Amino acid sequence: MTTATTGDLSDVALVRAAQAGDVGCLGLLLARHTAAMRAVALSVCGHRPEAEDAVQEASLIALRRIGDLRDPAAVGPWLRTIVRNVGRLQFRAQREVPVDQLELVASPAVGSDLERIVERTAHADWLWTAMHELSPNLRLVTMLRYFTDVTAYDQIAALCGVPIGTVRSRLHQARAKLTDALLATADAVHDDVAVLTRRRRAEAEEMLWSGRHGSFARTLAETWSPAVQTWWSDGRRTNGIDPLARTMYADVHDGVVYRLANIVAARDVVILETDLINPPEDPFHCPPSAVWVQSLEADRVSRLRVFHPDRAKVR
Repeated sequence: MTTATTGDLSDVALVRAAQAGDVGCLGLLLARHTAAMRAVALSVCGHRPEAEDAVQEASLIALRRIGDLRDPAAVGPWLRTIVRNVGRLQFRAQREVPVDQLELVASPAVGSDLERIVERTAHADWLWTAMHELSPNLRLVTMLRYFTDVTAYDQIAALCGVPIGTVRSRLHQARAKLTDALLATADAVHDDVAVLTRRRRAEAEEMLWSGRHGSFARTLAETWSPAVQTWWSDGRRTNGIDPLARTMYADVHDGVVYRLANIVAARDVVILETDLINPPEDPFHCPPSAVWVQSLEADRVSRLRVFHPDRAKVR
């Protein structure tokens, strides 16, 4: 459909087109209702930064959940309800709201995490095209907050090596820019995020397999920069592949098993979440999980941050 044609469509027609995968219609639908969504946010949150955050958060939820809307004629009230519930959560709690609670405001709930929700929608490629419009710093905190178990602000801050206030600021900027980028890229040619994710998952599985079979250093040498810089969770900073290989081989020797739990892939960042399964005779040898944030240059890992999440703060 052309822009002129879609602009004349009713909400019902736009919803049905969006549910069929027409991202242009979904973008137009969100743009058409932004003013009403903002009015609701202001009524709940007042003239505070949280009001705009609520609109942006609701837009992202609507993007992910448009397929759950059973009555296309009710899209206006549906969007306003999402904004109202997000605003109430943000305003009342006065604390960090877990991502899974934000997902629940757009019921019916679905029994899956955000990554799988996005992967199975027709809008996944659009979302990731818009994500790549963000700066690297904004993209990283967004990936962590919405696609991994590292959702608490203090944990994101620790992983990124920045103050909590910086995380808050970056997420605020990211939500605003992402909403704008979604509208701006609705008609663009989108990357195939599923293909990229499958490729990165295969590479990660091969890397972990090589760790168990004594070829970890060789595998890293083929796909990582020889001068890779690593920031460890204990504050150490090392250069090169050797420290990584020594750590992996030592853990494997002691009976630790690395299991890939989740992967989030962008063009220049790959986040691996791994379970660390300790041997029965030494159940506290390693923390229960690790997050590897890999930054790529020329398709090779050039920087790595290793972080062990606090399980008490994982959703």
